[in-house]
Amino acid sequence: MKYKSNNKIDSWFPIKTTEVFDAYWYFAAERQEIFFKKFHNQTPPWTSDEILSTYKFTNAYRATDRVSQYLIKDVIYTNTDNFNEEDLLFRILLFKIFNKIDTWKILEKMLGEISYKNYKFEKYDKILQETMQKKSIYSAAYIMPSGGNCFGFNKKHQNNLKMLEEIMKPQSLKKILKAKSLQEVFIHLRDFPMLGDFLAFQYAIDINYSELTNFSEMSFVVPGPGAYSGIQKCFSDYGGLNEVDLIRLVAERQEEEFSKRGLKFKTLGGRKLQLIDCQNLFCEIDKYSRVAFPYIKSKQARLRIKQKYKINPQKINFYFPPKWNINAKLGIKE
Repeated sequence: MKYKSNNKIDSWFPIKTTEVFDAYWYFAAERQEIFFKKFHNQTPPWTSDEILSTYKFTNAYRATDRVSQYLIKDVIYTNTDNFNEEDLLFRILLFKIFNKIDTWKILEKMLGEISYKNYKFEKYDKILQETMQKKSIYSAAYIMPSGGNCFGFNKKHQNNLKMLEEIMKPQSLKKILKAKSLQEVFIHLRDFPMLGDFLAFQYAIDINYSELTNFSEMSFVVPGPGAYSGIQKCFSDYGGLNEVDLIRLVAERQEEEFSKRGLKFKTLGGRKLQLIDCQNLFCEIDKYSRVAFPYIKSKQARLRIKQKYKINPQKINFYFPPKWNINAKLGIKE
C-alpha cells in the first residue's frame, strides 16, 4: 500500500513528520470506510488492505466500537426513568471497571436491574468470584490495576469494587455533577487509588456520554501509552510542542490533511473526529506500523500486533448520545 505523502507542504514546519504520519490519515479514512460498510450490512471483504483484514483494530471513532456502543445503549440510555444520577454513575463505572460485556450480562442475570441503591459488596464479590473460576471477568483491551491490597483485599475485583464505593460517596458524585470542565472530572477521578492518567481520562469520557456531564470532546485530551508510541513514529521532530499539542493540531487540521492526500473521509453524521478519536488513532497507527513500517520504531519497541481479526456475527444496534444530534442523520431512531 502506498501512502500519499504531504512532504512538499510545509504547514507543519518546524515539526517534522514521517511516512507513518501519512499512513495515519490513510488508516483513519480506510478504517472509517470499513465501519460504514459494516454499518450498511455490506458483505465482506470490506477492504483490500491486508493488514486491516488480518489484525484487530478499533474504529476511527471511539464511540462506534462494540464495547462503547453497549455502554451507551444498554448501560446508559436504557430504562432511563428507573435510574437517578447516583445509579447512572454507578452503572457506568461498574461496567467500565471490567470493560467486558459478558461480565455485565452475568451480573444482570444474577442480580436483575443493576443500580447503586441495590448494591451489596458481598453479592457482587460472590458472583464475580464464581465467574472467575470459568472465565476472565476483565477485558483484554487495557489492564485494570489490582491496587495491591490498598483496600485490604487480595483479589483485584474486590479492591476495584471498594474503589468504586469511594467514587460513589455523596461528595464525590457532587464534584462530578458540578464540574465545570472535562478536565475537572478527570482530575477528580485521578485522585482515587488505581486510577492513573489513562483510566481517569477514559472514565471521564465514558461519563460524558451520559447526561451527567456535557462537555465538548474537543476541550481536553490525555494521551495513553499507545498514543505516545504512535506520535513518536509519526513525528521525527515535535518542533517544541508536546503530545497534547500535536493531538490537538491533528484534530484541528483533519479536513485539510485528508484533502491534501486526496482522501475522502466520511464523518460520523457530520461529527468530526474528536480529540479522543485522534488520540485513539495514534494508538492504532502504532500497531498498524509494526507491520507496515517495521523499520520505524518507538521507545516502546513493540514488534508485532497481538490480536487477529475475527468477524463477530452479533449485530450492533448503533445508538449515540442524543445530545450529539447525529442519530437521525445516520438513520437511527431515538
